[in-house]
Amino acid sequence: MRSAEQPGPTGRPFVRPYRPGDLPQVYDICVRTADAGGDARGLYSDDRLMGDLFAAPYVTLEPEHAFVLDDAGLAVGYVVGTADTARFVERYRAEWIPAVAHRWPVPPVPPAESAPAVTPDEAMLALHHRPERMLVPELAGHPAHLHIDLLPAYQGRGFGRMLIQRLFASLADAGVPAVHLGMAPANVAARAFYERLGFTEISAPDAGSVTYLGRSTAPPV
Repeated sequence: MRSAEQPGPTGRPFVRPYRPGDLPQVYDICVRTADAGGDARGLYSDDRLMGDLFAAPYVTLEPEHAFVLDDAGLAVGYVVGTADTARFVERYRAEWIPAVAHRWPVPPVPPAESAPAVTPDEAMLALHHRPERMLVPELAGHPAHLHIDLLPAYQGRGFGRMLIQRLFASLADAGVPAVHLGMAPANVAARAFYERLGFTEISAPDAGSVTYLGRSTAPPV
């Protein structure tokens, strides 16, 4: 049987573990899919902002749960996650916020998530400087969480399922029983994809503009 890390004879894209050299592509994929699944380039003062929130901290802090879709040596999609959201929040504050402080300095008074935001940057940085927002009581039974993104040309071709399967295997091997994700309600295509994989909505009264979905780490059918 062919290893999951080896491309097929036709050069079909394949899933492999993340490598540090993939980081520029991870940032690029993230921003190109960050506007409810659409391209967010130019929406923020620095195109790295979305990657600094939703991709790079995962491949930096928990690379063992990061996988990419490789096409001819180039990452064209990824899935990243954490096995323990509470621990990830601690490390995000202690390690990640200082690591990117040269781009996103810690303000004297961190912005409140509910405070009115003047710019798109301020809205995102309010999330960045308050990682504790990830600690939602209703999600305690789903301790892991994930983010998955693929460039448009690779969507709808079964590659997302391949990435999810690989992450689920990694989390299950780590003893994690269940995983959750948060998504923009407007991203209806993404929700349909997750529901096909067995994710169901988790009710969280204070979720605001986020929809939470969860499921066990058993392999998708």
